[in-house]
Amino acid sequence: MAIRIVIADDADLVIVGAQSVLNADHRFNVVGTARCVDDLLQAVEERYPDVVVLNEWIHNLDILSVVETIKRTRPLVKIVVMGGLADGLLIRDLFASGVSGYLYKSDDLCELLVTAIETVMLDRPYLSPTANAEYLIAMQSPNANEQLDPEARQVLQLLAHGEHAGHIGERLGIDKRRVYWVREKLRRRFGAKTNEHLIQRAAAEGFIYPRD
Repeated sequence: MAIRIVIADDADLVIVGAQSVLNADHRFNVVGTARCVDDLLQAVEERYPDVVVLNEWIHNLDILSVVETIKRTRPLVKIVVMGGLADGLLIRDLFASGVSGYLYKSDDLCELLVTAIETVMLDRPYLSPTANAEYLIAMQSPNANEQLDPEARQVLQLLAHGEHAGHIGERLGIDKRRVYWVREKLRRRFGAKTNEHLIQRAAAEGFIYPRD
């Protein structure tokens, strides 16, 4: 039976390219495509894919939240992220959230996409060459243990919207001192010394979006 695949990206060219690669192999069946989070989640729920291949840039929702939502809907689905950021710490967080493979877009995706799907279907993790190198480097860094858990991402969003520590604590039901602690953890994670720098770095990685 063919491996059922859903592809999600906000760029038609990427979807068409990935479909072309996969449709050339009789072992794969692209059962759905999506260009936004809502369409992706609907496809995952209705098409029962074995593998979801998605871009790390998904409008209005950070990639970690997208992955967590997919895994709640279909816990057994394999997720392969095609990303443009060779960030070892982000890759670590993605795997902790349930991702099975990461492809850096500057690597040879025509060849590696098929390899990635083959590998994750064997219940083995897959990293493309550049992603693997950056992951290994990141695991040796002083910030290797600073993960973007849901609490940290909530604090990050509120900081980006100009909220102060006291207001953030009230909204999240946590002590103000914990907000400061989470903020410092975020600064270490993104290598930032100020809130402004933190927000810039987080926005560059797709964790902060402007308000609608």
